[in-house]
Amino acid sequence: MSRSKQTRVLVLNDMEKLDRTLFRLEQEFELQFRLGPTLQGKHVCVHTNYPTEGVRFDRHRYHTLEWVNPTGREDDSDKFCSLKLQIAGSYHYYFGDDEKVGGGYIVVDPVLRVGADNHVLPLDCISIQTYLAKCLGPLDEWLDRLMVAKQAGYNMVHFTPLQTLGKSRSCYSLADQLQLNPEFSRPGQNYTWTDMAALVEKMKKEWNMLCITDVVYNHTAANSAWIKNHPECGYNLVNSPHLRPAWVLDRALWYVTCDIADGKYAQRGVPAVVETDHHLNAIRGIFWQDVFPKIKLWEYFQVKVEPAVEKFRTLLQSEKSKTFTSTGKQLRIIQDPQYRRFGSMVDMNSALEIFVPNGPGAIEDCCNWLKKRLEELNSEQYKEISYHQEQAVNCCMGTVCYERLAGHGPKMGAVTRKHPLVTRYFTFPFKETTLEQDLLLMDQPEKACHFLAHNGWVMGDDPLRNFAEPGSNVYVRRELICWGDSVKLRYGNGPEDCPYLWAHMQKYTEITAKHFTGVRLDNCHSTPLHVAEFMLDVARALRPDLYVVAELFTGSEELDNVFVTRLGISSLIREAMSAGDSHEEGRLVYRYGGEPVGAFVQPSLRPLVPSIAHAMFLDVTHDNECPIQTRSAFDSLPSSAIVSMACCATGSTRGYDELVPHQISVVSEERFYQKWNPQAEPSKPGEVSLQSGIIAGKLALNRLHQELAANRFNQVFVDQVDEDIVAVTRHCPSSHQSVVAVCRTAFQNPKHHSYSDEVPPMFIPGKIEEVVLEARTIERQAGSYVKDMKSINGLPGFTVEIKEHIQLKDSGVVKQAGVTSRGRSEFVQEIVFERLTPGSVIVFRVSLDPKAQELVGALRNLLVQFNPHYQAGSVRDENAPAILKTPLAQIIEKLTLADMNVLMFRCEAEEKEDGGGCYNIPGWTSLKYAGLQGLMSVMSDIRPNNDLGHPFCDNLRQGDWMIDYVSNRLVSRGGVLGEVGQWFQAMFSYLKHIPRYLIPCYFDAIMVGAYTTALDATFKQMSSFIQKGSTFVRLLALGSVQMCGVGRYPALPPLSPALPGIPYRTNSITKQKEQCCVSMAAGLPHFSSGIFRCWGRDTFIALRGLLLVTGRHLEARNIILSFAGTLRHGLIPNLLGEGVAARYNCRDAVWWWLQCVQDYCKMVPNGTSILQCLVSRMYPTDDSQPQAPSTLDQPLYEVIHEALQRHMEGIEFRERNAGPQIDRNMRDEGFSIVAKVNPDTGFVYGGNRFNCGTWMDKMGESETARNKGIPATPRDGSAVEIVGLCKSTLRWLVELHKQGNIFPLFLSQGKQRTVSYEDWNQKIQNNFEKMFYVSHDPNDPNEKHPKLVHKRGIYKDSFGASSSWCDYQLRPNFTIAMVVAPELFTVERAWGALDIVEKKLLGPLGMKTLDPDDMVYCGIYDNSLDNDNYNLARGFNYHQGPEWLWPVGYFLRAKLYFAKKLGKDTYDKTVFLVKNVLSRHNVHLERSPWKGLPELTNENGQYCQFSCETQAWSIATIMEVLYDM
Repeated sequence: MSRSKQTRVLVLNDMEKLDRTLFRLEQEFELQFRLGPTLQGKHVCVHTNYPTEGVRFDRHRYHTLEWVNPTGREDDSDKFCSLKLQIAGSYHYYFGDDEKVGGGYIVVDPVLRVGADNHVLPLDCISIQTYLAKCLGPLDEWLDRLMVAKQAGYNMVHFTPLQTLGKSRSCYSLADQLQLNPEFSRPGQNYTWTDMAALVEKMKKEWNMLCITDVVYNHTAANSAWIKNHPECGYNLVNSPHLRPAWVLDRALWYVTCDIADGKYAQRGVPAVVETDHHLNAIRGIFWQDVFPKIKLWEYFQVKVEPAVEKFRTLLQSEKSKTFTSTGKQLRIIQDPQYRRFGSMVDMNSALEIFVPNGPGAIEDCCNWLKKRLEELNSEQYKEISYHQEQAVNCCMGTVCYERLAGHGPKMGAVTRKHPLVTRYFTFPFKETTLEQDLLLMDQPEKACHFLAHNGWVMGDDPLRNFAEPGSNVYVRRELICWGDSVKLRYGNGPEDCPYLWAHMQKYTEITAKHFTGVRLDNCHSTPLHVAEFMLDVARALRPDLYVVAELFTGSEELDNVFVTRLGISSLIREAMSAGDSHEEGRLVYRYGGEPVGAFVQPSLRPLVPSIAHAMFLDVTHDNECPIQTRSAFDSLPSSAIVSMACCATGSTRGYDELVPHQISVVSEERFYQKWNPQAEPSKPGEVSLQSGIIAGKLALNRLHQELAANRFNQVFVDQVDEDIVAVTRHCPSSHQSVVAVCRTAFQNPKHHSYSDEVPPMFIPGKIEEVVLEARTIERQAGSYVKDMKSINGLPGFTVEIKEHIQLKDSGVVKQAGVTSRGRSEFVQEIVFERLTPGSVIVFRVSLDPKAQELVGALRNLLVQFNPHYQAGSVRDENAPAILKTPLAQIIEKLTLADMNVLMFRCEAEEKEDGGGCYNIPGWTSLKYAGLQGLMSVMSDIRPNNDLGHPFCDNLRQGDWMIDYVSNRLVSRGGVLGEVGQWFQAMFSYLKHIPRYLIPCYFDAIMVGAYTTALDATFKQMSSFIQKGSTFVRLLALGSVQMCGVGRYPALPPLSPALPGIPYRTNSITKQKEQCCVSMAAGLPHFSSGIFRCWGRDTFIALRGLLLVTGRHLEARNIILSFAGTLRHGLIPNLLGEGVAARYNCRDAVWWWLQCVQDYCKMVPNGTSILQCLVSRMYPTDDSQPQAPSTLDQPLYEVIHEALQRHMEGIEFRERNAGPQIDRNMRDEGFSIVAKVNPDTGFVYGGNRFNCGTWMDKMGESETARNKGIPATPRDGSAVEIVGLCKSTLRWLVELHKQGNIFPLFLSQGKQRTVSYEDWNQKIQNNFEKMFYVSHDPNDPNEKHPKLVHKRGIYKDSFGASSSWCDYQLRPNFTIAMVVAPELFTVERAWGALDIVEKKLLGPLGMKTLDPDDMVYCGIYDNSLDNDNYNLARGFNYHQGPEWLWPVGYFLRAKLYFAKKLGKDTYDKTVFLVKNVLSRHNVHLERSPWKGLPELTNENGQYCQFSCETQAWSIATIMEVLYDM
């Protein structure tokens, strides 16, 4: 079955450079680039060198990707540009506007094909075997020798280089990169690359085997004919004069070799055979006493003092007439680029500026000072070269010690010219003379150009640095572990620097790519990256699906990634031999591939996450020491089995399977591999069969490895049973079949090491279908090992005893197998071993027990409705519960949005009201919500990382408590929610009876399916703005469901029964019919239930965004009318208290309510009809007791008129039940409520310094700090946002009247006077900027308190406060007035004020509630702190700095409104700001487990533990910004 389309999303962030991060993708994947928070709103272009369709790849040619915005508006959260990946390789991308601000690489895997039918060979199926090409003999014998690989089950062969070898006979020292090795041809024959291609093609088509070979770019053989003709291709003394000192040292060391070999140092304690520490110390003395004093390397770095001083004197004398001033510069030696003795110099201009003559005789003084300074500088150079020489001595002694003294070294014997004391670092193609004569050649370019630097490697060096280039001292410090047979190649920066070399290597690459499926980059970490990039581009032009393998020794995964990403390396070679014990070997299996068993199904569209390089995991490489020597022959089979169970490419080296008991040297081995003969005798060298070594075992293991990868057994579990036994499980997530390999390693030889006879039993869950294989290494009578002179033979005395595909009862390794149970349908087989000896392997094929298999198949069939991924392994259950025969979507679409609130959300307090609570995971925490979102928030963190060890997953595995909670909670509610609960119950009836280790992934699958179905149904019930909106818009829209629901007790006062569309239910206690209108929680979790759920101010600030914008018009109407019924004293209550416990202590709620009525009329089709809707007055008069519905019904417009009339008349009353019973902190004066209209300005004003009637309503609570009963922000007088809201309402009513609507024209003002709405409206218009704008003019006649002004160009927060300085505090409230009544503001003034707000108040998520320059500003809110700090104690600074989110919406809407007035450029810049700010809210929404926006944050966006985690108005006002855009 083909996989669904896979899409990966890479989020781009400003200044994020991911050059060292590996992103691997497969062909046919789509890669989407999306903008992160730091880039949203900016003009960003994404450029890539991935070629457009039909265009050939050119690394340096980029094109710009086109942005797609699915919603076409609002925000950039869903905007993306994409690549459909169809070509393998490495591709670069970068992004920015005018300048590059970030970038990285992507690597697309090749698709390998094999066989006559050209079928795909997945990378994880690869089983590769390495061959030293020179050991294959004549080409016409290759197939006989390669047949061993075929018969052993390998499907890929790696050949070392096939070209002409150099003089050293090393497989990697090539004399001619273009010619097939003539040794492959018998006398009289001449095989060519065509013949080689025919062999490779035959293996591909007939044997189903692919072939790769090495490419060696870093060096060529020292005896290459072409390098002699083109010495510029290497590092010589002409093109690299910085190597001259190193060459001098190298020649001097050569003559030390000659003198030791000739016995000249015997009397000084250095014989030709160096074998003691005394000899080493004597050699060290020769270096320091003879060599260094003779060659004087320091002179190549020093200044000749006297000539420099004379030159300086001449310059000084010629400059007498000039005045010099000292610049304080330091004098430094300028290195001679030609590295001649005393060729370095100093900058005379600097010298002239430093040594300034002042007075008679000063010139000579200056010359003396310079001379002294030059001598000091020369001394510094001498010291530095001494350090280099000391390192050189240490490195040379280390080499000599290893090569001639160390027990594990090669014991090279006597020092001779063939085996010098130390390897020469440079070629010297001339006759040996004397050191003095050799040094003369250095200045003869025609000869010096042939002194070429050898290649090698440097321990611990930076692999990104070329150690032969200027700036490196590797050669002079003798730090190079040198390959004396190879010359390091000098490419320069590009083909123009060395045309012949680039052209030569390009041909070499083309030959290789033409004939082979892939290449191994030899010495990759030392190959210049730009060279390898160029050559691989050449190769991929010929073979697009080139398979690139490399082995890196950078010592850092980050550095590995530089090579992998730049070069597009397909697989990195990893060595099992790097493991010191079986535990580490098992860890490597887990590290190099596969998901954990029971992993979650990942969505097909998901973030692109960094990965590790695909591994080619080899039991041994051709560079490793022989494992028989370092471990034991008995370990070859179990270690090979552990490797074969890895979920990646695996392989070996020819000789390992035959148990060759020594390393097959790439340099010295000249024998041929043995041929295949099924009847080969073990004691007869030259031929092998299945009985040779572990070949039979390797065949079974290779077949198994390929089967597991092909059938997607891609889940891995590694169990360290004991110190020697490793069990590796490969699991198929669709069939749930497992293969378990139990391997008993033998790192120590069992003959010499005591292994325990007691093997722990194993418990394998499921039913063991068969023993796939059981094998152990045994000894046999075949004679002792004798190294054959012609063929590379192995140990004849070992073979593999193997059985394949047998029943458990026929096993010779398992003593008994009992079946136990760990719960319902989780059957476990206990395996007791009797012959799991060191060197043994047993592999079981395990299925679920039949009943569990049936249930999983049925469950997968039911999950297909959500994801076609589950089709594989699915089985239809004809006896499935009836509820499951209906797709869940059909059930869920019957739910109302109020039902969705129950299904998806509801926090602890809401659930407790119904007698329940959120699910608690013991030892961890409770879920945030009782509904699906509570589960999904946790699983969305667990799923991407497959964190199966999470307490959430543990809880699922340990019992059915969470499962039952999900279904029972809904079933108990009855109705459609009950049906959904029954659907869950039925699905869980399958889930409960499958093995517990599978429950987390299938529970997740059910939850994801139900959740996404619920989301789809939710959005279908919302406005087209939501349905067509971005992901961000939809996330915000969920806030409407989150906040709006129906509790056990009605939160809203009842509506007039005469109204249509009122929802009803039967009260569970009284059994009476009651209204069940949706109410809005102010915030979760603190304001979610009981009398603290509904607040007038919060409700109506949030209503437009959460109900009107989302299209929930009926719920909006009901809330508006319900609150209208509570009107008393001309005010809407702040704390609703179900109406009967309402508090009328706020001056602004009524104006927010009026704004919502206006918004409803304008946004809802035929919206003005609400004005005629009947309102059931709970309080017909101020002193009424609460009245039953319909006692007095009147149309809404009359209630509106009454509210305005009461303000015009003046509102003044004392709160009912005033005292500690309703507010334990408020002073008595604070219970007096005043709200009036100033007849001169038209401004609504009120309050006093002991109460706080606006949203900034923190009352002091601390007796310790003496702020109890004192409002932190009384904002009495005319609060700016109330004036704006009042103006908005009046303007609207005037418009309504002009349109012929029912509003009266006049309000009473006193007994004799009336005032029209239009007059009142105009009065505010005429006075607003006069009274509220703080002018830049210090002499502004409208400014009553100029001494209180500390910021100009802003709007006051209030007018006429009892504490006048409060008027002048910079707060974000005037931005509210800008949105609801923009006509009050002059555009230029408004824009300037908004600029100040942006700079001073705008935070990452919210708005600072007070100017940071204000003396009482404090941005950290801590409600638990009770100290003597008046301004902070008990959270007194609630609105004195902490950053509240909801004002951000108004600020951004104001910016957008006035930006439009200022032209396109200003508007475009503002849109960037808005998108950039909103992107942070988007990120918070996505990451928050509450899926909401908080009430507030501390300064600079820091988390505040006292804030509501999600607040209605925070979500609503952000939604409004998007709606306005």
